[in-house]
Amino acid sequence: MSIKQSHFDLAEIEKSTIDHYENNAESFRVGTQDHDVSQNIEAFLRALPKEKSLDILDLGCGPGRDICVFKSLGHKPIGLDGSKEFCKIAFQQSSCPTLNQQFLSLDLEDNSLDGVFANASLFHVPSQELPRVLGELHCALRNGGILFSSNPRGDAEGWQGQRYAHYMELEASEFYLKQSGFKVIDHFYRPSGKPRDQQPWLAIVSQRQDLKT
Repeated sequence: MSIKQSHFDLAEIEKSTIDHYENNAESFRVGTQDHDVSQNIEAFLRALPKEKSLDILDLGCGPGRDICVFKSLGHKPIGLDGSKEFCKIAFQQSSCPTLNQQFLSLDLEDNSLDGVFANASLFHVPSQELPRVLGELHCALRNGGILFSSNPRGDAEGWQGQRYAHYMELEASEFYLKQSGFKVIDHFYRPSGKPRDQQPWLAIVSQRQDLKT
């Protein structure tokens, strides 16, 4: 069940969450630069066409760690983040285009992307806004495009310190994705090799489907 927020609440949610990252950009970069997300990247790329330079949006790119990986593999990544400081660092590290946009006011070109890589980012979107945001990503993807998302598991929504978070399990995640025109084609829990109660992250690979009119 979604928690209804007013326009004022939504603005505060986004501003406070972005301010947290803006004020901790360098420490976040240092603390996450060695995180191994190769399993996520491999699952994402495995679902996409091979032997082709792909147009990839790293949604919530942070300081640009994963953009650098996609670029090194011969793809054409674009970063997007609500934090101006993250966008600055990501561009310095990768020389790839970065868009300073907020998730609740995306401005993406229709039918322009092969894939969207949303690693640890979409869980900041309030539940009432998630269908609209997913719908905008659906429009930006080409036919058969891939959306990868990795988010904390759970069944809760609200403030976690200065940041807003919406935690879901697979069934709820799949509901939102299906509602917005995506079909789940793979999922797994992280970190791998651990008992389920020690796997706090849910990773989902979904494919853009044509919406019935």
